[in-house]
Amino acid sequence: MMLSKPASKYRPFANVDLPDRQWPSRTITQPPRWCSVDLRDGNQSLIDPMDGERKRRFFDLLIKSGFKEIEVAFPSASQTDFDFVRSLIEGNLIPEDVAIQVLTQSREELIRRTIESLAGAHRAIVHLYNATSEVFRRLVFNQDKAGTIALAVSGTKLIKELTDQHPETIWTYQYSPETFSFTEPEFAVEICEAVMDVWQPTPERPIILNLPATVEVSTPNVHADQIEWFCRHLTRRNCAIISLHPHNDRGTGIAAAELGLLAGADRVEGCLFGNGERTGNVDIVTMALNMYTQGVDPGLDFSDMRRVVGTVEHCNQIAVHPRHPYAGELVFTAFSGSHQDAIKKGFAARQKQNDAIWEVPYLPIDPADIGCSYEAVIRVNSQSGKGGVAWVLEQDQGLRLPRRFQIAFSRIVQEIADRTKRETTTAVIVEAFRQTYGLDGSGRFSLVDYSVSGVDKTGAPRTFTGRVEVDGQTRSITGQGNGPLSSFVDALNKNFGLHLDIVNYDEHAIGTGSGTQAAAYVECVLPDGKSVFGVGIDVDSGEASMHAVLSAANNAAGDMGVAK
Repeated sequence: MMLSKPASKYRPFANVDLPDRQWPSRTITQPPRWCSVDLRDGNQSLIDPMDGERKRRFFDLLIKSGFKEIEVAFPSASQTDFDFVRSLIEGNLIPEDVAIQVLTQSREELIRRTIESLAGAHRAIVHLYNATSEVFRRLVFNQDKAGTIALAVSGTKLIKELTDQHPETIWTYQYSPETFSFTEPEFAVEICEAVMDVWQPTPERPIILNLPATVEVSTPNVHADQIEWFCRHLTRRNCAIISLHPHNDRGTGIAAAELGLLAGADRVEGCLFGNGERTGNVDIVTMALNMYTQGVDPGLDFSDMRRVVGTVEHCNQIAVHPRHPYAGELVFTAFSGSHQDAIKKGFAARQKQNDAIWEVPYLPIDPADIGCSYEAVIRVNSQSGKGGVAWVLEQDQGLRLPRRFQIAFSRIVQEIADRTKRETTTAVIVEAFRQTYGLDGSGRFSLVDYSVSGVDKTGAPRTFTGRVEVDGQTRSITGQGNGPLSSFVDALNKNFGLHLDIVNYDEHAIGTGSGTQAAAYVECVLPDGKSVFGVGIDVDSGEASMHAVLSAANNAAGDMGVAK
């Protein structure tokens, strides 16, 4: 059971003494160097680690997405990993501007096997790590600070010796004081300085010092303080690339990484969609697109998000959550009526604005930028309102319903949603619209033929003469009015006792070019004050308006007796 006094068991993480911290006033203005660790860190966390085919497919995705540094394996850990590294090199599958990264512990036989796996590579990063925190030194390794430093230094010396024997490869050395997140800051600097003394980096040939939040133990602001403190106290800062490797144990891995960049880091290691041990590594997709929404080019290309998701799901055998930022199936979808109305108005405003600035409520990014359509931006259930229904009809059918028409039809859809108690799909909404307004030919009235006389500039009344089929019988009708629609309504009222009075009329084009149609909408008031609506669609705008009146008549006929 959870403790009523957790302080009796758990201790708060100590803050860093940094009263003049600078990172809170900074802004991210450029992307970091990205390193994907999906093929190593992410792979080792899978229930069923990737085989060669899945690793190759993932590697190809990372290359297409723009990664220049990819941790591909732990080659001394298994023959599968060793063979994968060899297949990339021997198959000439690595672009010359891409460096593959491999991980090793500080043990001679493992280091030698690791360097052997990289023979013939054009660019390679050798990544050495050992745990440095007090709790690991005491509980796991029974090792003091001197022994911990000696382990890092001996491994670095051997890697330097072996890589110097292969000048044909452009080598980069990376050292990780693993468990940096809960290592004493002074000791983290001390052990990294000792490693740098051996490697002798220069500004032209810098070392990568990777500072992992192996387990997330503090709030992101404390992590940022740790990074800024480290950067300030490292004596040869210009000879080092400071790299972040945040995990997500507290659910703040992305925030920690972003604040770490503000604090002075240059590089980020992570996985696509945050795969990794326990709660995962930092999610590079989300972090990159966060930058994108702030106007910063992240240097990575996720233009086809559905392909990226599909590939990662196939390779990891783990589904991407439907609410995952930017990538989930539902992240651009609004069900709430007020949200839908705001989104719809945002898109309408975009059609009128004179610049490309993205300002659509509830959508921090344009779905089209990452290959997603607007079709699913608004979906309808019992929580939805008129805006959602109107959006669906506009996107699927090109119909822009007037506001009062939206309200009337949304009530019908609401009844369907309440009755079925599930999402109301586009197909259901469209079918309900067609049935409600007689577009499926189901109404009692249909117009057989007609003519309107008296169309001149004298102001004389116009006469509608036509034939209407009602309940299977054809009747001839006439009426008069100041225009085609009013004369048609007069004919319907006189012959069928409908008592329609047109109070609103709207029309617009659907489509462009030779396939353009006209959509017409009418709102009519009955003697009891109730409104009925109608819609007509035709290639001719005049015909569309006639069909709209007949659609309203069909709705009126359902609410009152109609003369035979």
